[in-house]
Amino acid sequence: MQLLDIRNLTVEMQTAHGIVRVLDKVNLQLTEGEIHSIVGESGSGKSLLAKAIMGFINPNWQVTADRLWWNGQDLLAMTPKQRRQITGRDMAMIFQDPNAYLDPNSTVEQQIVEAIPQGDVRGTFMRRRVDRKTRVKRLLHRVGIRDHESIMESYPFELSQGIAQKVSIAIAIAHRPRLLIADEPTTAMEPSTRLQIHRLLARLAVSQKMSVVLISQDVGSILPETKRLTLLYCGQLMETGPAQDILSEPAHPYTDSMLRMSLQTQQELPHKARLPTLPGSIPTLRHMPIGCRLGPRCPYAQKTCVKAPRATHDRQRVYHCHFPLLDSSS
Repeated sequence: MQLLDIRNLTVEMQTAHGIVRVLDKVNLQLTEGEIHSIVGESGSGKSLLAKAIMGFINPNWQVTADRLWWNGQDLLAMTPKQRRQITGRDMAMIFQDPNAYLDPNSTVEQQIVEAIPQGDVRGTFMRRRVDRKTRVKRLLHRVGIRDHESIMESYPFELSQGIAQKVSIAIAIAHRPRLLIADEPTTAMEPSTRLQIHRLLARLAVSQKMSVVLISQDVGSILPETKRLTLLYCGQLMETGPAQDILSEPAHPYTDSMLRMSLQTQQELPHKARLPTLPGSIPTLRHMPIGCRLGPRCPYAQKTCVKAPRATHDRQRVYHCHFPLLDSSS
């Protein structure tokens, strides 16, 4: 069952130098229980796409789309109140820095209790109090926290980053959302903690039939259970499709570059060896290239790239490139 259907999503913002298109006709489809990873360098528009799905966009920005549907409902046609109801009931988001997300003035137990739907707790006052405490314990156990007694009474500043992230996940799943967006949830974490968080997200997708959108800067850190993979660059969709197909045979030069960088960082390099990165750097909003925004950095770019490439559909894969790697290898 398809839950999320986004067609040609565009986000424009007014700057001192005119209108800038920060998301340019992005497409994304998500089915129930699917894990979809979105990968791109910093500034590629990944977090902005997540905020557009959640409805966290600045009201002064212009958001348009041929289709922005959730479970068959048009999100753009809803009033702000209706949109908040959908988001609060069916969606949840895990942010990159849990300590910035958690309330420093409330204990872990208080924050998780607040996230539990009121309709799930019934009975007398004492009965509801005991029921809430039991639910908090179960949520902490579900995210891999066994020492629930001490964690429940702790404040966010008393927690390690890994534990704080697990607490934020417990808060996010307290109301059993159908969509969980994880915006780089393991950045700056130790490898063991990162692995625990990834296993937890994969387990939630299976046990609760929860759709998961994982945002990452490194294609090598996506979940092995990822079904579909999307590559973004400067607000433009470079390539999307089945994860295994893209990882085994990338069609877009940007995808190939991200894969090469990921493989090199996982291996030991000679002293002062040069990393296989794309030349140049990501352009600023003020100096966005015309046509394909990767053009100034792409090793395969030609004059044609000043025009925006059309979408090429290859079985279940879609990519935007005038000179794809699949064509050159065939």
